[in-house]
Amino acid sequence: MPTAPASPDPTMEAIGQAVTEGRTGNTLSARRKLLDLWSAIGVTGDPLHRCSLAHYLADLYEDPAQALAWDVRALDAADAVTEQRVQEHHASLHIAGFYPSLHLNLADNYRRLGSFNAATEHINAAKEHAPDLPQDAYGALLRTALDEVAEAISRRDTTKRPSAPGPTA
Repeated sequence: MPTAPASPDPTMEAIGQAVTEGRTGNTLSARRKLLDLWSAIGVTGDPLHRCSLAHYLADLYEDPAQALAWDVRALDAADAVTEQRVQEHHASLHIAGFYPSLHLNLADNYRRLGSFNAATEHINAAKEHAPDLPQDAYGALLRTALDEVAEAISRRDTTKRPSAPGPTA
């Protein structure tokens, strides 16, 4: 996880503040703040902003269908983010490192919705991108989650994983 951006980015700072708020239990307020930011950014705004916001906003929905809509937006935006833009935000980041998590979240949502073929496609894509994960605690966390989701898909299990991000039911 980056420690300091290459240059100040008020939008990324606002996203980070809302994410922190959501992780401390104030899900509704965090969701409102992120939705307000989404309106300000717009669907054609900075792809890094759209990707980051949608990725984190998805985690604030208990309903996998609602989360899926935001995770699709995050993946679409990631496809428009350039390596240069990511590096402008933080020199230690690479856009390739985003894809394992983005595909993992899609796989998990599809699995929870019982769409196991789509879940399998995305877990396979996540695994293909797994070599791009950092060799740190974050990378280990995602590798574990990849294994958990793959196992749940193979069992045709639609229950929420205890380790999944987001609000608890």
